Amino acid sequence: MSSQRPFPTESDGTEPERGTYVPSKPTDLRGPCPAVNCLANHGYIPRSGRNVHAGQLHAAMYEFGLSSVLASIFAYPPFIEVPEDKSSSSQPPTSPSSWWTTLLKPIAYVLRGFAMRPAGQTDDSGAAYLNLDQLARHNVVEHDVSFSRLDAGQGDNLTPQPHLIRDILSASSNGSTLTGRDLVELRKRRYARQKEDNKELVFGASQNQLASAEIALILKVWGNGKEVPVKYVKAFFEEERIPREEGWKKRSGWSVGFLEMDLLARKLKKMFGDVKDEENAAVAAVH
Repeated sequence: MSSQRPFPTESDGTEPERGTYVPSKPTDLRGPCPAVNCLANHGYIPRSGRNVHAGQLHAAMYEFGLSSVLASIFAYPPFIEVPEDKSSSSQPPTSPSSWWTTLLKPIAYVLRGFAMRPAGQTDDSGAAYLNLDQLARHNVVEHDVSFSRLDAGQGDNLTPQPHLIRDILSASSNGSTLTGRDLVELRKRRYARQKEDNKELVFGASQNQLASAEIALILKVWGNGKEVPVKYVKAFFEEERIPREEGWKKRSGWSVGFLEMDLLARKLKKMFGDVKDEENAAVAAVH
């Protein structure tokens, strides 16, 4: 999208300055999360989308004005190794060896539900890494009823969809800003549509919690917590670009913290209303 911009490219073999926006190339890897893709497009993590390390992603989150704690919550869990036996990932440890692993790595055990790194995936130095397309592992952080992507059951949960992005931008009730209410109502419409369009839909309480946290992040990072300029959202979703040209500036004085994010996400989730997990139980059982 919007590739006709006078931004530097890497065609001459030189690496653009860190922070400079360069749209992704067809050979680059990108994931389902616009925020992470945005960091790659600006060179805060590898522009290729390959061999991304947790420390790089954590440091890059500073560009959004996140606190170290909140950045850690977003950055580190996906790098936990997915158990080779995926059926055991949600079960308590039963063998002596698994108990020992749990004692040695208690945080990894608690957060194992967010693991995305394939077993044994490390670089030559032994450091764990992810490629951005691996963030599309379904029903970990990526979920159905995305604002800008199709559901996994529709075949492509990676590629931004222009018609869905147009829906985001047109959801503004005043034409210039998007409020929390605007975004929640948009999610409700997406949910109703996907119940008709995707017979494999999985959207229960946990997915709703993640979806509400995403809205909270948009409001807190790009806006004032209550509303966000449409022009910022347009740059973020259409070009996966930090909207500095449009006037956005990172918070100064204090960072976006976990508690304020969580409080807002809870309010947005309540605004959306309850979702019955049993409606999707048959599909959820497959994962």
